[in-house]
Amino acid sequence: MAYAAFRSIGAYVPSKILTNEDLATMVDTSDEWITKRTGIKERHIAGENETTSDMGVEAAKLAIERSGIDSSEIDMVICATISPDYFCMPSTATIISTKLGLGNVTAFDISAACTGFVYILSIAKAFIESGMKKNILIIGAEKLSAITDYSDRGTCILFGDGAGAAVISATDNKDEAIIDVHTGADGSYADLLMTPNGGTGSPHDSLDQEAGACFMQMKGNETFKVAVRTLTKDVVEILADNNLDGTDINHFVPHQANYRIIKAVGDALKLTQKQVIVTVEKYGNTSGASIPMAINDIYEDGSLKEGELMLLDAFGGGLTWGSALVPFSPKK
Repeated sequence: MAYAAFRSIGAYVPSKILTNEDLATMVDTSDEWITKRTGIKERHIAGENETTSDMGVEAAKLAIERSGIDSSEIDMVICATISPDYFCMPSTATIISTKLGLGNVTAFDISAACTGFVYILSIAKAFIESGMKKNILIIGAEKLSAITDYSDRGTCILFGDGAGAAVISATDNKDEAIIDVHTGADGSYADLLMTPNGGTGSPHDSLDQEAGACFMQMKGNETFKVAVRTLTKDVVEILADNNLDGTDINHFVPHQANYRIIKAVGDALKLTQKQVIVTVEKYGNTSGASIPMAINDIYEDGSLKEGELMLLDAFGGGLTWGSALVPFSPKK
C-alpha cells in the first residue's frame, strides 16, 4: 500500500513590512490596541506588481529543492488561495506550474480560506494513497492586501501576504506516513467571514458596489467565539481517534489568525509554550499560507526534526475547519 509522506517545506514573504505604527497613521488604532487584541506586531505586504502566483513559485522552489526529488517528478500541483491571480480562471496553480516549468501536470485551486492548507493536504494524501499520483506540490499563497479595506480597522490590522509550500510523496514506510486529516464545513455561518465579490449570490448594481465587495468582511466577535469552540473540538477528536494526547505532539502548528485563539486552544489541550508554534506577531493572518509559513519557520530555525509529530489546526471562512497529524518525513 502507498502512504503519503510530508517530505519538505518552503516559504516566501515579501520584503515590505507594514507595522502597527504604520496602520495607526491610516486608521483610528494603535500598536497597543492591535497587540492586545491580536498579538500581531507587523505583517508583510506584496509589491504592487507581485502576484499570488509569484509568491507561490518562490515558496515552491524551496520546497522542491529540499524534497530530494527532481521537479520533473512532480505530477500534481494544488494551490489553496482566496486571493488568486485571476477571478474564476485560470487557476493560480496552473500559473505556478507553468512558471516552474513543470509541463503537463494536473493543477487546480481550492477555496477553503484559512483552512486551505489542511484541505489540500487531505487531497494530496488521498491521491497518493489511491495510487493516482506520486509527488504532489501543495501551496498556500495569499496576497490578502489586494482584498483588504485599509479604511476598516476591524480587518486591515489582521492580514498580510506570503506563501508556503510542501512536497507530499508516496512511500511504502508506514512510519513516515501522514497519520490522519480531518476536515469539515458549515455554510450556515457564511456571513461571519466573507468576500461578497459579485458572484451569482450577490450581483452588483454599480461599480462602487462592485469595488467594495472585493474586500473581506468579518464579524470579529462572533468569529472568535466559533473559532475557539470549533478548533478545540476538532483537535480533541483527531487525537482521540488516533489514541494520542497532547504529550505525543512535538509541534502544535495552528492557523495564525489571533494569538488569543491560539492560546485558548493550546490551553485547552494542556500544551506547553514550547509545543505551541506562534508566528502571528510577525506575519499577521496569511490565511491558507499561515500554517506552511509557520512550519517553515521551525524548519529553518532547526526546531523541526525528522520524525517529529506536528498537529495542524485551522479555521476559516466558509466556515471551514480542519486538523491533521503529520510526521515530518524528509527523504533519506
